[in-house]
Amino acid sequence: MQSVPSCIAKFIAMFHSWPGTLASNGNILTVYGLLCSNMYTPTEENEETQNEEIRLPKFFETFIPTLSILKAAHKADLKADSPMRGKEIQMRVRETYFAHLPKELLQQKTSAGTNILLDRISRGLYYLKLAGYVQRVKRGYYIISPKGLKTNEIGTLTLKELKKQPEFLAHLKAKEKDGFDDTTPQERVDQGLEAIAKEVKEELLEQMKEMNPYQFETLVNDLLEAMGYGSVESTSKSNDGGIDGVVNQDKLGLEKIYVQAKRYNQGKVHETSIRDFIGAMSGDTHKGIFVTTSDFDQKAQQKAKDAHHKIILINGLQLCDLMYQYEVGVQKKKTLLIKSIDVDYWE
Repeated sequence: MQSVPSCIAKFIAMFHSWPGTLASNGNILTVYGLLCSNMYTPTEENEETQNEEIRLPKFFETFIPTLSILKAAHKADLKADSPMRGKEIQMRVRETYFAHLPKELLQQKTSAGTNILLDRISRGLYYLKLAGYVQRVKRGYYIISPKGLKTNEIGTLTLKELKKQPEFLAHLKAKEKDGFDDTTPQERVDQGLEAIAKEVKEELLEQMKEMNPYQFETLVNDLLEAMGYGSVESTSKSNDGGIDGVVNQDKLGLEKIYVQAKRYNQGKVHETSIRDFIGAMSGDTHKGIFVTTSDFDQKAQQKAKDAHHKIILINGLQLCDLMYQYEVGVQKKKTLLIKSIDVDYWE
């Protein structure tokens, strides 16, 4: 049987971890008495409870804490929300609801080096979004939905209940279309890697669209250097005449490529932009690269094709593919080692 001070300590820790659940009962002393009498009476059942290992919460056990944190950012009186960044949500959930856990648990990491608790909170947030309890208003920022507000008031949400939600079922149905039927384990690994690559490329495009034009020009120049095109010189910001960079393919600058970078959030590059780019190219080169975060309309593509100069057009999707391939703006997270039988050894 645990001592009274130990009982008090555990009660305080639990009270701070789930303030809405216990405080809503109205009588803290009554809850405390029931807690101690139920948990610390020397019976076989309670002895098992006492010996239960303290552990990190499962990802689905972070549902309500996450909704509670987002609820605090909800301004009902103004009929508006204050979006919270995903990382901030993770940190607040950990500090508010799980800070009482032992330090060695809070610092546990996955094989990839990420914090296990933060990773589980992040996964819980992802599930809440899939089921419509949380909405992503822009990349990396979230608000609680009306359904999330109602669920938070109830104070409970199981994984089984979440998986019954129409939004989540629709997500599963969409995944089934991609399915893994009649595929080998290697094919499933490849499909998983393709899915990860697609997600990273989508995030790259969103990040680039949030850059200012000069940052985007620098990014394009960095990519060209990573691709082995030699040194890239950025031109003046205010008077570049339609040229954002000059690639010197050799150290003496005998072969040059002119570069134009256009960051567009909406709309496509038109023929006039291609014509202006060609007009800005001087007589010392006949090569040009035009890069954009969006795409080129049909007339712009035809203009580049018909030009006497060699003009390469790179749209947003192609740009993301190149950045991913040449590791610009991305980093290696984990290397998987797949082994197979050495046939020569067994012959």
